[in-house]
Amino acid sequence: MTVSSGSPAWYLRRLSRMGPREVGGRVGDTVRRRRWRSVPPPDCPDVTGARFTAVLPAEAVAAVPPDAVKRLVAEADRLLAGHGEFFGVERDDLSDPDWWYDPKTGRRAPGGYAFDVPYRDEDAVGDIKQIWEPSRHQYLTVLAAAYAVTGDERYAERVAEHLRSWWAANGPLRGVHWTSGIELGIRLLSWVWIRRLLDGWPGAAALFEGNPVARNQIWHHQRWLAAFPSRGSSANNHVVAEAAGQLAAACAFGWFPASARWRAEALRTLERQLRLNTFGSGLNRELATEYHGLVLELGLAGLAEADAAGVAVPPSVRLVLLRMTDALAAVVDHRLRPPRQGDADDGHGLVVDGAGTDRWGSLLATGDAVFGRLDWWPEVTGTDVRTPLLAALIRPGTDPGPAAPAPAPGTRPHLTAVPDRPLHPTPGTSPRLATARDRWLRPASGTRPGPAATPDSRHRPTSGTRPRLTTALDRWLRGTTGGADRRGQGAAAAVPGLRTGHGGTLRAGSVPAVSRPASRPAHFADAGLTVLRGTGGIWCRCDGGPHGFLSIAAHAHADALSVEVRHDGVDVLADPGTYCYHGQPEWRRYFRSTLGHNTLQLDGTDQSVSGGPFLWTRQARSRVLSVDTSGEDVARWCAEHDGYRPSVHRRRVELTASRQELRVTDEVRGPRRAVRLAFHLGPAVTADLVGDRAVLTWARDGEARSAELDLPSRLSWQAHRGESDPPLGWYSPGFGRREPATTLIGTGFTDGARTFTDGTAGFTTVLTFQS
Repeated sequence: MTVSSGSPAWYLRRLSRMGPREVGGRVGDTVRRRRWRSVPPPDCPDVTGARFTAVLPAEAVAAVPPDAVKRLVAEADRLLAGHGEFFGVERDDLSDPDWWYDPKTGRRAPGGYAFDVPYRDEDAVGDIKQIWEPSRHQYLTVLAAAYAVTGDERYAERVAEHLRSWWAANGPLRGVHWTSGIELGIRLLSWVWIRRLLDGWPGAAALFEGNPVARNQIWHHQRWLAAFPSRGSSANNHVVAEAAGQLAAACAFGWFPASARWRAEALRTLERQLRLNTFGSGLNRELATEYHGLVLELGLAGLAEADAAGVAVPPSVRLVLLRMTDALAAVVDHRLRPPRQGDADDGHGLVVDGAGTDRWGSLLATGDAVFGRLDWWPEVTGTDVRTPLLAALIRPGTDPGPAAPAPAPGTRPHLTAVPDRPLHPTPGTSPRLATARDRWLRPASGTRPGPAATPDSRHRPTSGTRPRLTTALDRWLRGTTGGADRRGQGAAAAVPGLRTGHGGTLRAGSVPAVSRPASRPAHFADAGLTVLRGTGGIWCRCDGGPHGFLSIAAHAHADALSVEVRHDGVDVLADPGTYCYHGQPEWRRYFRSTLGHNTLQLDGTDQSVSGGPFLWTRQARSRVLSVDTSGEDVARWCAEHDGYRPSVHRRRVELTASRQELRVTDEVRGPRRAVRLAFHLGPAVTADLVGDRAVLTWARDGEARSAELDLPSRLSWQAHRGESDPPLGWYSPGFGRREPATTLIGTGFTDGARTFTDGTAGFTTVLTFQS
């Protein structure tokens, strides 16, 4: 049984997943928290002559497409009227928000010393996500962006009102907004961008660098992050957010005696954690797609701040972000929707766009502007605000500082900011926008880089088109060299320890060579993720990877061997999603359970054992046995897992393009056991179930679509929809939201086979799409 997060049993189970070093670090954190409770928070060091120079070039704002501006302004006007939406809850109190109030439960978080607030207890605090989200101040970055593109001071004045209100209500170490590092990190990143976007407003300096309250808040946020980093089994996306926020503030608000140290430590942490949180293939190790997006956004934002401040960045940072971007381009369907895998809480690293802007298209557009797209990337037709702004800050390393000695063989170069380099550009100047045609990485053989911007191509584009922005890594690679014929020498000169290899690879000291894929990858062996594609927009994700990341696998679901199938971007066999984290344990259990995914359950239990809402105490081990996507007509995948020891579940998936047919065969080796096989349909799909056959119908763009689902006849089938006791038949389109959807459940028994069989044995399901 799942225990409540924060209960004594949960803490004991959580402790069991920690190593000695993590335990020691957490003991130190506890001692420090008690010491900080006993004395008033110290005053911020005196600061004189503070200036903000990490401004946007004027060309960046001018490059924002008109339709993206229109969406942004519409959202800003809605916010200005006091209306907003957080996780499915509409709010009309954003003209003067209560920063500790949860409109979902009607509760208000208690005050007092931050680390005494029981933020995991919904009865005492309310839904903590509802309280925290507005205080990430990403709705204020939207208002600030609206000021930047329109010059309308109403937006700037509202931002200033809300920041002063928040600072007054949330003094250092007081209340619920000082309890979680990810919140502080993202909030700092928001403040940096608010200051940047308000730079033309006459009151900007008085709001930030000229305001002792603001300086005190900024300093205390950074002091907190330096003292209480996420560690050990918690070093997932949280630590990336903490490092990115700390780096951003230490670069843009580098006014304090500790700024240089905070900056160097944050850059080292960001570089290390980006590597540790990312598979070599580029997919995020949490195997939760939305956290892939969050980490990529945070990494790009951190890189932008360092480049804007002239801080040397280890080349591995760019390489990881490049791999993450290529991996995202590889796994999305042709409507740019990525897999719905693992936890998803709608978290963003930087928000400057209005409603209706596609998150994944925006990330791919930024990847195109920063790294350059490959021929096999899907086409991005939408526009966004964020891409031209980030691309304007990510810049070439034209002054890398003194060259570092070559690293010893087998070692990784230690790269960090050069201490005597200036933190900011010369006062009154803006970061330079270069225009270079060279690509940072030559694509692997057989690919062709996309077009780069020419010097006269940075004007406002025609409505509905995407601006052709110079690839920032083109400029970075070019560095101080004189032309494309010196691409390899330029890379080596621009970044210490960087070496280029043959065939479009790049080496950073002993960092393994990186070669961008010549064609769209289908199988990510390290992540155990495979995408099978067929005609008519058939897209099928097969899951044979690890059960999450680190010892607690906090954001994993018990979904080994699950499949997710779409047709022309419509969920047909759907991953139901996440819905909630805190306060509704029965719903949290369902949405991350084995029964809550398109896979097979034995004896009514999950494949992996939960110890709480963000804790798994035993994890199923999966392995992919074979993948064949080389054929033009048939693609195959096979994997197995041991989550039901001593039994082993093996699944085969075969997609035949010419017949538009997907065949799924499940086999269980081991003793006779009760089985339930689940297939969750998307919310747009209607099922007519008769016996062991279901006719599926839906519409796409006003056109009727259909498919037949032939189910294993050895099982007894029943349709479920919108049931609550227990939960079954639901789909969560976003965090905090759920809607009824049809789930087909087949019940029966395994045959007790001692060995796996070939041919027709097992449970075979056939999904055939109608032309």
